[in-house]
Amino acid sequence: MNLLRKILTLVSLLVSLALQAQKGKQETISIESELKHIYNISLLPSYRSNSIEAQVSTYDTTGGNNDGFEGVYSFVKRNPDSSLVIFDVKGPGVINHIHTPTPTNDTLDFFIDDISHPAFSINYMDLFSGKIFPFIAPLCGSQLGGYYCYIPIPYQKELKIVCRGKHLQFHDIQYRTFGQGTIVKNFSLNVSNEEKELLSSIQKLWSNHENKVADFISNNAEVLSVTKNIQLKPGQHDNLFDLKTGGRIIGIIINENEPEKKIFKQVDLKINWDAEQTPAIYCPLADFFGYAFGKPSMQSLLLGYKNGKHYCFFPMPFDKRAIIQLFNRSTDNEVSLHARIYYTTKKRDAATEGRFYAAWNANTHEAGSPAHVFLDTKGKGHYVGSLLQASGLYSGVTTFFEGDDSTSVDGRMVIHGTGSEDYFNSGWYALLDRWDSRFSLPIHGALDYSAAYSRTGGYRFYLDDKISFSKSIFQSMEHGPEHNNVAAQYTSVALFYADKAPINFLTPTNANCSIFIPDTLLLFPQLMKFSSRGDISMSNLWIGEDVVTKASDESTLAFFTDDIEPGTYKLFVSFSKVPEGCSFSLWHRQTQLSDWIDTYNSQKEEVKTQFVCIVGLDDNNHSLSLHFKTKENRLTVLLNHFVLVKVK
Repeated sequence: MNLLRKILTLVSLLVSLALQAQKGKQETISIESELKHIYNISLLPSYRSNSIEAQVSTYDTTGGNNDGFEGVYSFVKRNPDSSLVIFDVKGPGVINHIHTPTPTNDTLDFFIDDISHPAFSINYMDLFSGKIFPFIAPLCGSQLGGYYCYIPIPYQKELKIVCRGKHLQFHDIQYRTFGQGTIVKNFSLNVSNEEKELLSSIQKLWSNHENKVADFISNNAEVLSVTKNIQLKPGQHDNLFDLKTGGRIIGIIINENEPEKKIFKQVDLKINWDAEQTPAIYCPLADFFGYAFGKPSMQSLLLGYKNGKHYCFFPMPFDKRAIIQLFNRSTDNEVSLHARIYYTTKKRDAATEGRFYAAWNANTHEAGSPAHVFLDTKGKGHYVGSLLQASGLYSGVTTFFEGDDSTSVDGRMVIHGTGSEDYFNSGWYALLDRWDSRFSLPIHGALDYSAAYSRTGGYRFYLDDKISFSKSIFQSMEHGPEHNNVAAQYTSVALFYADKAPINFLTPTNANCSIFIPDTLLLFPQLMKFSSRGDISMSNLWIGEDVVTKASDESTLAFFTDDIEPGTYKLFVSFSKVPEGCSFSLWHRQTQLSDWIDTYNSQKEEVKTQFVCIVGLDDNNHSLSLHFKTKENRLTVLLNHFVLVKVK
């Protein structure tokens, strides 16, 4: 019995020593450790076990669209002094992402561990202005109508954020909580020299105009490469790469020799790892590299198309074999490509790393149908990126983009956003200089925006904020302000690392890769390029409202239609008749298209759709000009929108 006690005591001592040794090896969570996950792209395949990524946001918990407009859901608690608690989470943890389209000039107090005194206070706007170190660009900034901050804010016991203002609207705060026993170095404005160096390195990396494979290599690994010229005839496929030993792909560069790039919607990229029968990637080349409706768009840090090159720098480790293939689905177009694959012989560490996958999904959603699914898979891994193209099935503004994102991990919802443009770190679509056109930033951006075609799209990548899962993950996006109530066509690519491929995948076909083009187009003056001559002024530029145009007989206002597909259209105009209304006529340069339209009436009267003429739009005729006839006190046209209906 004494011997048994001695053995148990010895075993207990050995276990205790092992746990202490393990604790000694455990990485301390700090600003530095989190910045490494942002800077060192080679860490992307690595699991972040024993942690959960989650979010606090202002979404309407009733399922409505009041996600911040009235501020009902914009705080966790209102204090007796009317200040607002917007975040209060127990640690150990780290905030790794803050976004809002509606910052204020109120002060934010950050209470870290000591809830009686703020660790630091900052003007809300200065989280994004670049004025207060370490909240500097490009990790913090504002573009596309959104304000974003990726500076990590770690905390050991608790973090509470209090806004001294009395009213807030939209925000979402993403954070990661770690298992008990994790050691965290609390955030401080006094960053270390190592942290300053990392911030400087990220600034340099994110500011490069054109990144190369060498920018994403660590540990002086020997880089090998394979080059291949491919000529794909209609219906043919060919191998770009077939390596029968373990390793990791660290760069894919594909140069195109095609003047018409829309063909890449009909060329499929297919990648298989090891002995898996399910493809790791199987989607149109255009969609994987961030095209928007068949045209090049995305120029992000890790993936995109720029200066004639398709590039991908996501690290892709594998165990035994990697096969990369291209398929040409076109029935009449030959494709000429030059590709180079960069790789190393460092195999995947199956215990600590996942393989890279891209889940492609394309659906037409009628009003009331379920939300669009980015990813639904089982296993262990983490989510690292989303690309989305979305088209409304009917003419009008892109109201489907009011839909919220939602992410469930291991059967529990951990993230629920406040709108699709907010999901992409942005806000306020269809507003000038906000979400109104394609615009690329290092890890998020807009792929396109066209109110005329009722289409848009965006991308977002996750680095230190990658969404870890142990058993399963489900991420979706609503189409419509409430209850998926707007019909739309969605095409997405979900990027993730995992221990196994998804059970199901969608095979690209010419049918499910077709680009929806509506017959009826709404053209809002506020979102059209225009030029004017003479004494003319425009005001009231909120989309959907009448643009107030004051003119004289000698003035001309030209709207450009370069982004409209060539064709013959019936042209309608929507305007208001008012006591100060003058007359206008539509022209193609010096050719008059319409009779004079009188906008005078003794009381305001809306004219919703008045037929004007048949108009042909092509490379020579890509503008609509308004000429004016005015009288004393009748100098105004209240123009709402144009309608083009394609003549078949």
